[in-house]
Amino acid sequence: MLTSIRPDRDAVALAVSGLLGGLLLWLLGLHTQGGHPFSASWVTLVPLTAMAAAELLRRDAPRTALTIGVLALVADQFTRGSLATILMFTDVMYAAVLYGTPAAARRLPPATLLITVASTIGFLAWFRKPEALLIGLVIGLVSFVPALTGVSVRSHRTAADNARLAAAQTARLAEMDRTQAVVAERARMARELHDMVANHLSAVAIHSTAALSIDDPETSRNALKVIRENSVEGLAEMRRLIGLLREGGEDQAPVAAPTLAALDALVEQTNANGASGGLVCTLEDARAPGAGALPTPVELAAYRIVQESLTNALKHAAPGPVVVRLGRTGELLTVEVTSVFGSRTGPTAPGSGAGLVGMRERVALLGGTFAAGAEPGGDGAKIWRVRAELPVTERTMRE
Repeated sequence: MLTSIRPDRDAVALAVSGLLGGLLLWLLGLHTQGGHPFSASWVTLVPLTAMAAAELLRRDAPRTALTIGVLALVADQFTRGSLATILMFTDVMYAAVLYGTPAAARRLPPATLLITVASTIGFLAWFRKPEALLIGLVIGLVSFVPALTGVSVRSHRTAADNARLAAAQTARLAEMDRTQAVVAERARMARELHDMVANHLSAVAIHSTAALSIDDPETSRNALKVIRENSVEGLAEMRRLIGLLREGGEDQAPVAAPTLAALDALVEQTNANGASGGLVCTLEDARAPGAGALPTPVELAAYRIVQESLTNALKHAAPGPVVVRLGRTGELLTVEVTSVFGSRTGPTAPGSGAGLVGMRERVALLGGTFAAGAEPGGDGAKIWRVRAELPVTERTMRE
């Protein structure tokens, strides 16, 4: 294991400087004690060299470094002693807590504290002099204080790492939210564009086909009139959408979203567009008078559902009545559009199915229910029914 260890630059610098400092103190004859069993001057270099070797392992093998350091410090007490050996041991103890395992970081500070207290009591009982407290103080400065410093630095590093991790996670979540917001906004724009323009373009397609297929000046003139009206209204709707999307439009007045109050005009337009196909559109508003204004999202969703349903009727419904019904029960708005289901003669416009998807999405965003499909009607005929129930709650008010 030790053969794969490569001491870093800091460890080498500490080991070399500690060894050279100890050699300088040795050459000057400066020692920390005297009168010990191994009083020869050169013996002091043995624990000094061992402690320098422990410094090389301080980061890659902190447990091994601490073991060598403890043995070298104990051995140093049987020689004339070197201040460099003691100073290097404080760094080894500090590194053992900072770079060691979490278990070592938890155990070393209380262990060194117990050693300090026990040593102080032991020396005080042995020497029976107040000066024995100084020995305990030195032991604490050499062992407990470095361990406590290592715990503090390790805690700050852990907190910094956690903060960086939290910041990275927050950035990832923000990016995910941004992506989801962009996707949701694109879907909303697609629904608005489809619902606003499909009605007009469907009428243009149907009447232009009629004008080309029927060789009648009056029919062609009426068709071109309808085409012009729908083209102008479609362009107006496109300008409204572009105005909503334009950046830097603070000086522009906000464009009001369509509401249910505009359904009368929408029904009249459908009657004009569908007259050639035998469609007769009527509006039945069963809401109580003075029931109160609806939230803007509900008004817009209901209007777009009726608009798209009438567009589908214009493109696909068989000749007959097209009925738009509105009702409100408590906190629930009901929107229903029925038309005759079956094959039709004359020009038609192709459909992509995006209209039903858009209506279903609008209702889902408000927490309502949506259903569309053919069902039995009177006289053996079938009708196509679109029904949406939109909740009118405080949540939709806030939205």
